[in-house]
Amino acid sequence: MGTLLDNGVKPYNHYGAYLKEKYNGQRVFKVIVDGNFTCPNRDGSKGYGGCTYCNVDSFTPDTARKIPSIREQVENGIERARNSYGAEKFIIYFQPNTNTYAPTHLLKMMYDEALSIDPENTLGLSVGTRPDCLDFEKIALLESYTDRLDVDLEMGMESIYNDTLEQINRGCSHDEFLSAMQMLRNTPLELCVHTIFGFPWETEEMMLRYAEEINSHSQIKFVKLHHLHIVEGSIMGVKYKKEPFKLFSIEEYTDFLAKFIPLLRPDIIIQRIFGIADRELLIAPNWGFPKSKIQTHIDKELEMRGVKQGSQYVKNKEFI
Repeated sequence: MGTLLDNGVKPYNHYGAYLKEKYNGQRVFKVIVDGNFTCPNRDGSKGYGGCTYCNVDSFTPDTARKIPSIREQVENGIERARNSYGAEKFIIYFQPNTNTYAPTHLLKMMYDEALSIDPENTLGLSVGTRPDCLDFEKIALLESYTDRLDVDLEMGMESIYNDTLEQINRGCSHDEFLSAMQMLRNTPLELCVHTIFGFPWETEEMMLRYAEEINSHSQIKFVKLHHLHIVEGSIMGVKYKKEPFKLFSIEEYTDFLAKFIPLLRPDIIIQRIFGIADRELLIAPNWGFPKSKIQTHIDKELEMRGVKQGSQYVKNKEFI
C-alpha cells in the first residue's frame, strides 16, 4: 500500500489537486504573457533599480522574453503546453513586472487580446501586480471578466514588516497592502498573496507571524510561498558576492515549512511552496536538485513528519 503522497494527496491544499477537482480532471496550464510592463520602483515613479532581490529575467521564461507580441506569446505557449504536457485548457497569466501598471483602457486592450486567442479553451485570467498599483477602476476591470472566467489577482506582500520592505527597497509599505486588501474586501476575484521567507534579519518567530496576517483576510484564496534566493543582475546579488549572508538550506527551509503550514488557514490553497531561478541566474542557495526533486523532497519530509495544513490554526482575529 502506497502513502497518501503516492496517491497524490499532500499534507497541504495544493494547486494541482485544486485545478484537477475544479475542472473535472482536465489538464489546465498557465500560459505566461509578458506585457512589457515596468514597475514604479524601476521607472522613477517611486524609485530606481527595483527591489534589491529582483531581476525580472529570473522568473520569466526565455520564450516569453524573446517574443514581442501578446498574440505570438499566447499561441506559442498554448501550442507548447499541448505538445509537451497534453494541456487541454488554459489560464492566461500576465506575470513579469507589474501587470496593472498602465492606464485602465490599455490594460483592457491587452487582456482582451490575450483572452481572444483561444476563447473556447481559456478558463481563466491571472494577473500579477503590486498592492500600490491597484485602484477601484482597475479592480472593476478585472472583476468584469469574472462572469465568464476565473480571475486570479496575485499580489506581492513579500513581508509583513515595514523595516524589511524598506531594506529591500520595495517602494511599497505593508500599510499599502492592507489598503489594497480593504478595496478587495468583497471582491469576486480570487486573491493570491506572494511571500518571501528568509531575509537574514527576520527571525523564525517573525516569519511565522506571516500566517496570522494571511489568515486574517478571508478574501485570500491562494498563497505562493518562496524562500529568498539570490540571482544575477540584482542588487542583493552584488552584495552577496562581496559578503555572503545566511540563507536557507533545503533542510532548514523544510523545517520552517513544517512549522508554518500547520498555522495556515486550512481552506487556503498553496500554489507554490518554494521558488527557484534558472540555473544560469541563480547565485544562492543552490540546493543541488532540479525543481521536481526539490518538490518531492519537501513533500516527502512534510508527510513523514505528519504535517497537516491548519492543524494549529486558531481563529484569533476577526476576518478583515
